[in-house]
Amino acid sequence: MTEFTRTSTGDTVAFDRYADGSGPAVVFIAGAGPFRAGDAVTTETARLAAADGLTTLVFDRLGRGESVADGVVDLDRELEAVRAAIAAASGSEEGRAVLVGHSSGCSIALAAAVRGLPVSGLVLWEAPLSETAADTAEWSDGFEELLDAGEDERAKEHYMRDMPPEFLAGAKASPAWPAIVANARTERADGQSMKWANAALENGGFPEIDVPVLAVYGTETFPQMPIAAARIVGAIPGAREKTVAGAMHSWQPAAMAAELVEFVRALG
Repeated sequence: MTEFTRTSTGDTVAFDRYADGSGPAVVFIAGAGPFRAGDAVTTETARLAAADGLTTLVFDRLGRGESVADGVVDLDRELEAVRAAIAAASGSEEGRAVLVGHSSGCSIALAAAVRGLPVSGLVLWEAPLSETAADTAEWSDGFEELLDAGEDERAKEHYMRDMPPEFLAGAKASPAWPAIVANARTERADGQSMKWANAALENGGFPEIDVPVLAVYGTETFPQMPIAAARIVGAIPGAREKTVAGAMHSWQPAAMAAELVEFVRALG
């Protein structure tokens, strides 16, 4: 059953919470596009991890699903949604949570940790952080310029330009393409966080992050993902990388749930 919370900036965040609230808290952060109703993989993972003693929370990113948000949804607003989700998962404003980022949700999770949100650990699934800071800035800035000009379809095409060509072709051939285009306005924070993260990776990394970090990628994935995981591990003291069952940028729910339970229990 959907629950709701509000952010410090007045946005409403819709979420599903699993377990009774007594176990360690885990918050999933989606990347570009997904929301709860269309993300069965994350929901199943959250259920499985909750059945093994964790309190898991899956929320709709701002502007998606039931987290209705008007205006410009930038990284600052998105981080306040993450802060509200952590409080809801942990049961208090002072509570902490492990953040599980998927794709560009990883760079949002990294930003949350660096900005001092109450994070107890990071599990980062296939962070798309293998490109140079200059290339990422050019891509992100171009995406925002198209959004600001009201060119949502061109913005979405621009956002997907470096993905495998069949991803964009399949999206444009789908009857869901108009919804995919409309969703582009919720992805500004993704571009901003990736721009920031790749710049940090080239300029000293993330020495502020002092919680356990696990960079994870699938057993059948794109060649950029191991590169990105290695970059993250090299940029955060004590960070580790690991392969977990998964393919085509998506994890296998049972394998990922088991990994999360092991990671959280190791935190003590």
